[in-house]
Amino acid sequence: MPGTTLFISDLHLCGARPAITGLFLDFLRHRARAAQALYILGDLFEYWIGDEAVEQEEFRPVVRGLRELTAGGTPVFVMHGNRDFLMGQGFEKTTGARLLQDPTRLDLHGTPTLLMHGDSLCTDDTEYMTFRAQVRNPAWQKEFLGKPVAERERIVRDFREISKNSTASKKPEIMDVNQKAVESVMREHGVQRLIHGHTHRPQEHLFTLDGRPARRMVLGDWYEQGSVLQVDAQSWQLESLPLAHAKVKDEKLKRSH
Repeated sequence: MPGTTLFISDLHLCGARPAITGLFLDFLRHRARAAQALYILGDLFEYWIGDEAVEQEEFRPVVRGLRELTAGGTPVFVMHGNRDFLMGQGFEKTTGARLLQDPTRLDLHGTPTLLMHGDSLCTDDTEYMTFRAQVRNPAWQKEFLGKPVAERERIVRDFREISKNSTASKKPEIMDVNQKAVESVMREHGVQRLIHGHTHRPQEHLFTLDGRPARRMVLGDWYEQGSVLQVDAQSWQLESLPLAHAKVKDEKLKRSH
């Protein structure tokens, strides 16, 4: 697939879901190796306590798989998600991947395209936006990373439980992106194309922005199968990567942001 660029998001990899981790590692060994570049637009991991996580047993195969891919010459770019925003230089050094700013404007086969995780577009979810501002604050992150690993793990577990309970009580439309926020950020960066994840609602959205055709592509999550967007000079193709086994044996985690 020379000239093909791949985009994925919301894998939420963790030890509780080994089949999805296996699917991802197979994807790295075959599909991604033949691509021009791989972009991971947030939530590669279910959680990330800091770059000490590269040594955690459940993440070692993923870290090793990424390193093998980048060492083989395929560039990998990773954007922070709302679950793994504490990835830093240690992650980059160990995997060979490069961290991306959110948002990032990319010349994608001649078309200016904006890449985002997508959570910052969910402006109707005011509770989440307040939480996001707190944990993205450099002072908060410095304080958190200064805590012992065991304490950080406990705090993350608490956050995940709070998130599940909060999501269960919210209307679905509140947790989706706000169209005005979409148009505003696309206008700000001078693009008619946007690719993002986060909402777990894979779909292509066509609309008009300032009198011109615009396109927003939403990547799917990897809870029960893979989701990948393949882009080349001629087309965009959003597809699923089913597991080899008919039935997913992993514990089904609640689909929350």
